Amino acid sequence: MKNEHPLGIPSASQVAGHKGNLDTNASRVTYVDRWLAKRIMEAAGNPPIHVELWNGEPVYTPTGNSYGKMVFKNRSVLLRTLKGPELAFGDAYSDGELELHGDLYEIVYRCFSAIQARGASAFKKSVLGQAPKSKINTPDGSKKHIHHHYDLGNEFYRLWLDEKMVYTCAYYPQEQATLEQAQIAKMDHVCRKVRLEPGQTVIEAGCGWGSLALHMAKNYGVKVRAFNISEEQIAFAQERAVKEQLSGQVEFIKDDYRNVSGKFDAFVSIGMLEHVGLDHFDTLGEVIKRSLEPDGIGIIHSIGRNHVIPVNEWLEKRIFPGSYPPSIREMLPIFEERFSILDLENIRLHYAKTLLEWLARFDRNIDTIRSMYDEPFVRAWRLYLAGCAASFMSASLQLFQVVFTHTANNKLSLTREHLYSGEPAKIWQFD
Repeated sequence: MKNEHPLGIPSASQVAGHKGNLDTNASRVTYVDRWLAKRIMEAAGNPPIHVELWNGEPVYTPTGNSYGKMVFKNRSVLLRTLKGPELAFGDAYSDGELELHGDLYEIVYRCFSAIQARGASAFKKSVLGQAPKSKINTPDGSKKHIHHHYDLGNEFYRLWLDEKMVYTCAYYPQEQATLEQAQIAKMDHVCRKVRLEPGQTVIEAGCGWGSLALHMAKNYGVKVRAFNISEEQIAFAQERAVKEQLSGQVEFIKDDYRNVSGKFDAFVSIGMLEHVGLDHFDTLGEVIKRSLEPDGIGIIHSIGRNHVIPVNEWLEKRIFPGSYPPSIREMLPIFEERFSILDLENIRLHYAKTLLEWLARFDRNIDTIRSMYDEPFVRAWRLYLAGCAASFMSASLQLFQVVFTHTANNKLSLTREHLYSGEPAKIWQFD
């Protein structure tokens, strides 16, 4: 067809022949508005969600069951979504320009599942073929990024996390376990993987509010040096250590992981790798290598991907600046030519369950949170929690636990029995 736009956008002459052609009245729905909405839904894999425009006109109805309704409130949202789908979708929902009627998690899950079926990158690029670029996490940049998310105020997180303030994936040994029980089980799971014994020393990179460090010291009799660059988190952790009379066993240090020094029996990093940045994985590997005793064991617990894909643009810009969930292949520079990987476990469904529990607690305290911040903040964080739960449930995100040691270490357990029995690992030596 002559004069056809290379991206398939209708030309002015094509539009002119249709009822409802372009109008200066922004409240009117035009042929192009309908086309834009349908194009957006096609890019998202046509999820089973009913879609309406701002005048109540339906523009997309799924053939089978519908799991909710999406309403575009103005033409600007359509145009922005076509240009940058992920960022525009998140911003429009946060600002109230995009309404989602029904269960938020269910709607987002159905959308993510449809996108996954079409191709994981389907909803990332604009019609111009551009994809977001990840940021580089220099030491100064890392401080800014951590402050943006983690220094929102301890009282905010206390409203919806478990009582020990663990802000990483829980581990549910039974389906009916509470969040509190599952977070303790996760900490024990980690401690057993690195085979902690009384008298050992542990380095923890990225310690959050200090829950794991205190748990290791109290329940496994080890000494811990824990690093973090969040002002509020480290102050909270230090206070907890004093209250629990563990300050002699646990040292909380406000500093970057790159400045870790000394030798330790175990290296533990839970939920930090997502914030390190690909350009610094080799540096992290060197830090671990110089810190880990010859027969020491390390664990890295991180959100990841099944394959290389750009980070969600809205999540990176609005919630977690500088974040990047790596694929296993992208993680390898940490380990190759330094360590042997002993175990790799994927517990993504545990994180989906954790996030749904966080969302439920967030909703139970939503009026308090709204009084602390504002409505766009509340909507953004509900979308973040529901969206992440949906990402893990649809397998667009994974949760990897990688256990490793120096290549020449033969003091190893040949089974995983100790992970579930609670008994000390049986170390077989062939020397």
